[in-house]
Amino acid sequence: MNTSVKNSVKNSVKNSVKTSVKTSVQTGAVVFGWDVGGAHVKVSMVAASGELLDIAQWACPLWQGLGHLEKVLDSVFDRWPDARHAGAHHAVTMTGEMVDLFADRAEGVRVLVDTLARRLGEDTRFFAGTARWLAAAECADGWREVASANWRATAQWVASRVSDALLVDIGSTTTDIVPIVAGHVVARGCDDARRLVSGELVYQGVVRTPLCGVSHRIVFRGEQVNVMNEWFATTADVYRLTGELWPAHDQHPSADNGPKTEAASRARIARMIGLDARDAGDNEWRELALTWRGEQMRTLAENLARVVEAHPSLGRAPLVGAGCGRFLAVALARRQGRRFIDFANLVDVPRATQELPEWIATCAPGVAVALLFAQVIREPAVAVLQSTAAA
Repeated sequence: MNTSVKNSVKNSVKNSVKTSVKTSVQTGAVVFGWDVGGAHVKVSMVAASGELLDIAQWACPLWQGLGHLEKVLDSVFDRWPDARHAGAHHAVTMTGEMVDLFADRAEGVRVLVDTLARRLGEDTRFFAGTARWLAAAECADGWREVASANWRATAQWVASRVSDALLVDIGSTTTDIVPIVAGHVVARGCDDARRLVSGELVYQGVVRTPLCGVSHRIVFRGEQVNVMNEWFATTADVYRLTGELWPAHDQHPSADNGPKTEAASRARIARMIGLDARDAGDNEWRELALTWRGEQMRTLAENLARVVEAHPSLGRAPLVGAGCGRFLAVALARRQGRRFIDFANLVDVPRATQELPEWIATCAPGVAVALLFAQVIREPAVAVLQSTAAA
């Protein structure tokens, strides 16, 4: 785990809270919520009462091999030894099944479920949307519901807290735009393929997206310039130069495996338009970064408009922002005159340091899946009713 990430999260919970964590685990009252992605694993620890106790994120380039997931599991047990405790509950959602390590998504779900159940225990439950929590043995038949369901976990939690809203979760790689009407998740797409059609899934993020995937033409010094279709730079370079990317979220290597500094980012962005960093001043490169930001904002706004068009009642609804790129959701809300609600404000937390809300919003699906399962433990009948209403 990145040292800065580890240190910032380690300091996020007071000693008194850590004592309550130990007591809760010993009484079987803790839920670990897992969001297993293709690039990161996000894990939260939630008391059965619904209070968030701790949270962390690890980089996990799953496409490079299952060994990366095994290392994350080791790190989780190092951080929370009681995660091995028989009384601990584990609730899992995932998107990692789609990486090209696997022949197809069904195989990806099967392998990830088998790996996690082996390490976390056979009582591990897998989120399958609405009111369904599948045991490992049930996931072979139910893989379509388990695959890439993390957006629905976040949306179901938001729907239980905000009656009408647009959830905008902007992560390192993708953006989810999920409509919520009268406390119901009303997404038109139920899987990635349909969500890409509806505009509810946009493959744009603030860290890993190659700049040639943001725009094929860009304005520089007043001229439209063709962009090189090469993986020379990513959106992390843009947001390093705009000063909006929190360093703790910058967990993956740069496009050229070079330094993650402003100077190196300028060099990488320059390559996108056939230049070197010395061919322009620092301010010009920052202006170009802001232009790239504008192009990404335009794409997100267009897809947001498509979602709203299908649900006119959300024309003035607030945006609920989540993900490490939610600063763009803040900007979208401001531009459209909408109220902005931070996902972290919808979660019950102990007295926290400044960093904790940042991680709650960044790891929203891992938090949500833990909170939803904690409801099942605490109030099984109520939890089922709420989940069904959100469907």
